Amino acid sequence: MTYRAPVADFEFICRHVVGFSQVTATDRYAETTDDLTHAILTEAGKLCDDVMAPLQRVGDQHPARLENGVVRTSPGWRDGWAAIAEGGWIGIAGDPEHGGMGLPMTVATAVNDMMSGACLSLQLAPLMSQGQIEALEHHASDALKALYLPKLISGEWAGTMNLTEPQAGSDVGALSSKAEDNGDGSYAISGQKIYISYGEHDLTENICHLVLARLPDAVPGTKGISLFLVPKRLPDADGNAGVANTLKVVSLEHKMGLHGSPTCVMQYDGATGWMVGEPGGGMAAMFTMMNNARLGVGCQGVGVAEGAFQQAMAYALERKQGRSLHGYTIAAHADVRRMLMAMKAEVFAARSIALACAVAIDMETATDDADWRARAALLTPIAKACGTETGNAVAQTGIQVHGGMGFVEDSGAAQFARDVRVTSIYEGTNGIQAMDLVGRKLLDGGETAFRLLDEVEAHSETVRSAQAGLADLAGLVWDASESLRETTEWMVAHSADDRAAGAVPFLKAFARVLGGHYHLRAAQADPAGPRAALARFYIERLLPEHAALLTEAQAGSDGLYAMSLDDLAA
Repeated sequence: MTYRAPVADFEFICRHVVGFSQVTATDRYAETTDDLTHAILTEAGKLCDDVMAPLQRVGDQHPARLENGVVRTSPGWRDGWAAIAEGGWIGIAGDPEHGGMGLPMTVATAVNDMMSGACLSLQLAPLMSQGQIEALEHHASDALKALYLPKLISGEWAGTMNLTEPQAGSDVGALSSKAEDNGDGSYAISGQKIYISYGEHDLTENICHLVLARLPDAVPGTKGISLFLVPKRLPDADGNAGVANTLKVVSLEHKMGLHGSPTCVMQYDGATGWMVGEPGGGMAAMFTMMNNARLGVGCQGVGVAEGAFQQAMAYALERKQGRSLHGYTIAAHADVRRMLMAMKAEVFAARSIALACAVAIDMETATDDADWRARAALLTPIAKACGTETGNAVAQTGIQVHGGMGFVEDSGAAQFARDVRVTSIYEGTNGIQAMDLVGRKLLDGGETAFRLLDEVEAHSETVRSAQAGLADLAGLVWDASESLRETTEWMVAHSADDRAAGAVPFLKAFARVLGGHYHLRAAQADPAGPRAALARFYIERLLPEHAALLTEAQAGSDGLYAMSLDDLAA
């Protein structure tokens, strides 16, 4: 496979679609000029094209393996990690005080998207460290920051997060790992954690684990959970990786995809760790990391979708089969053209939603404005779910474009589908994202959602009155937004059960409407070019799905429980 980072797409979206200029107009990000952004994206693109993309198939065919308690990563992985670290990409959004670049989340999101398209299995490693860096910056003591952040940001050490236990998956409050005070400022951590990405590997000399555990007197549920930093090797007096801590990898999971990324079962036996934040503040500290991690996972889906599209496009341009009035390759056939157009349009929509979420996060960071904070919170579950659903759908379509060869592993098309499948599950399943959207994110009576829809409709009205060639598309987007507004009002007025029953179709419809809005903005900037043609495809052929989704969203919960479990299982 030949992957090419879509740098021009990111620049276009930032300039014309999601309002990145608002971010660079703030004092905090004033130095992030167009020239700097171009340089950063171009250099990251070279890393993705030349270093990471060649490792995509290697990781799948030569998985990480456990040997005598040590995980050996795939061939080329150590060089790949070194290139990522030396380029400063791990600390792209990190605090410059500790060696980070301090760049906006929007730029970091674009880079993570490209890395995911090049090699998702390897991209997971720096993403884990980035999440830990963020959590430590917000919640760790000055001493912990001074010791750990420079090494994490430089890539000398790597980070993980340990939430899930065998009996505690999405219900984190059920975890039972224990933390006992050692009397010297440290704690003894005991328990088992599962599904720990890069919990053990040979990329760095030390691995720093963020572990959720309970103090002896902790209250039940999530309020009794604290967060601890537990290194694989205990730092010595000079801050270097010293003696081994009492923790180990028990086994690696055998997964359907992401073979190059070791997913570990970790055992902690009185391992020494230090508290991050306050007692009982573990979930608050972890959610600081998880919210941006959810955006990161959404970008993983978009990145994989980009890779799948590029491979399908290349194959369709080469594969000759049958005849068409438009050419001799399968790309000329109407149905294949439909699939390719849909893939490209879906990637653009999901990428724009993710970058719009990143812009909101940057504006919240730069201004501490409550409206931007609410906008970022609203868009996070949409960006995560939409990005990962897009990744799954586009990867499956890529297999279809390949025909029989798509079902043959040698083509590489199936790897995209296997690798991306977990993204709709981890960092909160997409069902949980939808529940969050109709639950917590509508607790303001829908005001944040309505403000966003006001912007969608105002823009549609502007385009309709100013650009005759796009007036019909603008009208379709306005109508869709108004239908979404009415369903949002329905959600606010109904019970939690009824909202939950329609949560997933509601989120999908919301993403469809936002996708139409961002495509319309792209068409406005390129009214006679390919952006407008792609927007017309999306708005006329894909946006209408919102109507059926909104109908389902308002169906209520009664129908879900009309059958008993015995009848359902029969």
